[in-house]
Amino acid sequence: MEKRILALSLVAATAMTAAVPAETWASTNFELRKKVIGISGIMGITDVYGNVTRAQFAQMLVNASEYRNTTSSHSTVSVFADVPKENQYASYVRIAASNEWMTGYLGGVFRPDQYITLQEAARGVLALLGYTNDDFTGDQIGGRMSMFEYLDLNDDIGKNASDTLTKADCINLFYNLLKTSPKDGSGIYGQILGCELTSDGEINPLAMADNSLKGPKVVTEWSRFVEDMPFGMNEANFFVNGSAVEMETFKSYLNTGYLVIYYNPGSKTVWAYSEAADGDSDRNVVNGYITHIYYNSSDVMTPTEVELDNGDRYLLSSSEMQFAFSMYGSLEVGDRITLIYIVSEDSSGDETYTVVDYVDEDVD
Repeated sequence: MEKRILALSLVAATAMTAAVPAETWASTNFELRKKVIGISGIMGITDVYGNVTRAQFAQMLVNASEYRNTTSSHSTVSVFADVPKENQYASYVRIAASNEWMTGYLGGVFRPDQYITLQEAARGVLALLGYTNDDFTGDQIGGRMSMFEYLDLNDDIGKNASDTLTKADCINLFYNLLKTSPKDGSGIYGQILGCELTSDGEINPLAMADNSLKGPKVVTEWSRFVEDMPFGMNEANFFVNGSAVEMETFKSYLNTGYLVIYYNPGSKTVWAYSEAADGDSDRNVVNGYITHIYYNSSDVMTPTEVELDNGDRYLLSSSEMQFAFSMYGSLEVGDRITLIYIVSEDSSGDETYTVVDYVDEDVD
């Protein structure tokens, strides 16, 4: 039940990649890539045309590696003179440098605020795949860039080796990384993040909805939400009604109402849904009191619909929802509840509301 909402929020993006006009393919494909990278927790996916610094790229490399859950907000040691241990990126820079994914400069500096170039980024992702200096004799930079292109890691990037990268470039870069086979392994690199390929060779976002997904939960206060989350808010990716948003936008929804959330501790990603959902969302939430539970006349044990005090009826089509609202479940007339539902339309234009999940919590 917990995985279904995430699946529903991503299935539209997956479906969009089929049967679209040629002129819209590039943007549609990028939207799918962006959602995959957001779910993975590698990087934030808002403001995608902003430039990426070397310190930020070090964080992306760590988030895409087996070290992703071993960092802290502060390092215990300063590895570079210009990255003190109190720096928010210190732990990431230390791990990236100690594993030779990135290198510093003469004088013991890292230049954390300098923008990352394609050739520097290529070194990092090739290192994650298992390639070392020993794999590139002679012209190290030229050898790396040749391997980078051979593995199609430059797909949809279109930059020269010395060009700096934007977040959009990094979304494409890390998506390409997830699809690539490691040097000494089988399968794809993305397996360490729970990725699987579809039949057409793309990352399947639905497979990333693993058992660590938590929810649903009703959130009415930002401070309580922060206390309940097992990760820092500055590290999190936020989606509201299917669209990636900044943290401040997420908070603004709580100023005017409530949100129903799901979250993945591993990827540090939060999916939230509001009443009167807009944007890319194909699901809605509603809070109210149960006034009626309807049964089919031929099966008095299995409920078919639930009605709230707003007068709307909501179809119960899955066995989980039918059980929850049956005499064997915990819900009954008079209870206050939040429903998560999808809207469908029949050939005559009539809408049907189908319940896919619920939260048995009061909304203050």
